[in-house]
Amino acid sequence: MSLNLQRCQVVSTGVNVSNYKETTDLLVGWSRTDEGRVVCVAPVHPIMEAFDKRNYRAVLNAADFVTADGMPVVWSQRLLGFPEAERVYGPTLTLQLCERCAAEGIPIGLYGGSPAALEAMQDTLKATFPLLKITYAFSPPFRELTEEEDAAVIDAIRVSGCRVLFVGLGTPKQDLWMAAHRERLPLVQIGVGAAFDFISGRKRQAPGWMQRAGLEWFFRLCCEPRRLWFRYFWHNPRFVALVAWQYLGHRHRPEASPDNLTVNTRSY
Repeated sequence: MSLNLQRCQVVSTGVNVSNYKETTDLLVGWSRTDEGRVVCVAPVHPIMEAFDKRNYRAVLNAADFVTADGMPVVWSQRLLGFPEAERVYGPTLTLQLCERCAAEGIPIGLYGGSPAALEAMQDTLKATFPLLKITYAFSPPFRELTEEEDAAVIDAIRVSGCRVLFVGLGTPKQDLWMAAHRERLPLVQIGVGAAFDFISGRKRQAPGWMQRAGLEWFFRLCCEPRRLWFRYFWHNPRFVALVAWQYLGHRHRPEASPDNLTVNTRSY
């Protein structure tokens, strides 16, 4: 079966139309090469951040693969002519990819999270996948690293031999970090956001029915209202309006990506 690299433009971001198996197969294949690859996960938040910020938009559209991390993004893809679109959620993709890496002897690395979250993440992964090789793990400080510190991190990652690096710095920081280090890291980098906290059990995930109904944002808002209220009340209504405008105004012709960035899309 051929792997699906086709993208659908959602607002101003090209998001791949895929599923867990296709995505995992693709990333495992990439991990066996010496090419630097960047994989981003895209719920509504980064898509709207990219709409607002030209530099970040360029980073997302230049990524090798962008998953539809939230159901509103999946519904948008289906509305825009891709009925086969499925959700590829960061924490679930992390577990499925770790399972494959454990089975096939592919070493992984972890970069991000607090020291406690990173330790809990390692414990959970080792208990779940006893054969998994975690050859690198580092919790960076919240401040920006110095050039010397950054160089030491890159050297340590390369020496570790990990072939898949899970980056949990949050959006948009993780995507910017991966893009900045792509040429120096000949491996697969995948930004997984809060997956470290979710997988280790340090934060609660929305129940399955809420995720399927596209209400995960509401669950997270109830859990962290002070931190997330502005994000959801500012981004979500605009996302709905922009997707509606895109559908009504452009559904009869192929979409062109913004800023002359190449995004493969299907004409509707």
